[in-house]
Amino acid sequence: MKRSLTVFPLLSGVLIAGVVLAASLGAVVVPFDQVARLLISRLPGVDISPTWSEGVEAIILQIRLPRVTAALVVGFALAVAGVIFQGLLRNPMADPYIIGTSGGAALGATVALLLPVQIVWYGFTLVPLAAFVGALAAVLVVYNLARVGPRTPVTTLLLAGFAVSSMLAAVMSFLMMLSGTGLRRIILWTMGGLGGGRWEQLIIVTPLILLGMGWSYLYAGDLNALSLGEEQAAYVGVPVERRKLTLLILGSLLTAAAVSVSGLVGFVGLVIPHVARLILGPDHRLLLPAAALLGGLFLVLSDLLARLLLAPAELPVGVITALVGAPFFIYLLRRSKREYGF
Repeated sequence: MKRSLTVFPLLSGVLIAGVVLAASLGAVVVPFDQVARLLISRLPGVDISPTWSEGVEAIILQIRLPRVTAALVVGFALAVAGVIFQGLLRNPMADPYIIGTSGGAALGATVALLLPVQIVWYGFTLVPLAAFVGALAAVLVVYNLARVGPRTPVTTLLLAGFAVSSMLAAVMSFLMMLSGTGLRRIILWTMGGLGGGRWEQLIIVTPLILLGMGWSYLYAGDLNALSLGEEQAAYVGVPVERRKLTLLILGSLLTAAAVSVSGLVGFVGLVIPHVARLILGPDHRLLLPAAALLGGLFLVLSDLLARLLLAPAELPVGVITALVGAPFFIYLLRRSKREYGF
């Protein structure tokens, strides 16, 4: 607990610095201190005389900051969902996409990309809306397939998730074969990207993600108990089946909300919970907020690299998270000599 008194202020400070850095760098470089002053001036009750032009203000507030904010909240959501699924399923290899959310989201987005119609609702096109609905629908199917009477065994849930994901991937592959010129758009969506982040979207998605994070923290103690096994959790008074359903819904909502903004971004929900455990241990009361901060920082910096490495061209952010996350995860597996608490 004493360690957390140092870790959380440090992570928060680094995250704020990362956000300002990501807003500073781009085709037009804006000095770090100028961006910091601009952002501080937008806080309630703060009055700072502007030393920046209207053009710089437009670049930061209307172009870069929405994208950085999107990276931040998507990182929050995927990291917290990863913690939830790893604790719920007692599987260190679990990630937010393990029970079919990625397959459902990808199929929904693919269908939307192939439809010859354009719908815009509060800044969302049909693609993110279809991805959100597809992700939740896939989880609902998996949950109902996995139920055995009044119970939902973890092993059955994982197997059902694998089976449904495989089926959805096959359907998606078939649609991609028929897509013609739309193939490139489908592939880019499945590789993840934050270039489409807009304030109109974030006004809806951000409260949903923050609410899901706060709700999940209420069950941190139950996650601690479930991580030890369902029998032990029931012994200490946790309503196991009801809590499993609640946590499944929470993790799926967080993942679906993230996917609707960014497409499929891998490794955030897999790697970040392990990093947080190595820093603070397996207690979910510390693990959930630490993973959120680390996930936000990781995705903000990954998106910054995606914008800068081949500028003016742009890499999909999922490529960066995989290139950084996969080797780092291998390093963690080889370096760590202790259990993660599963």
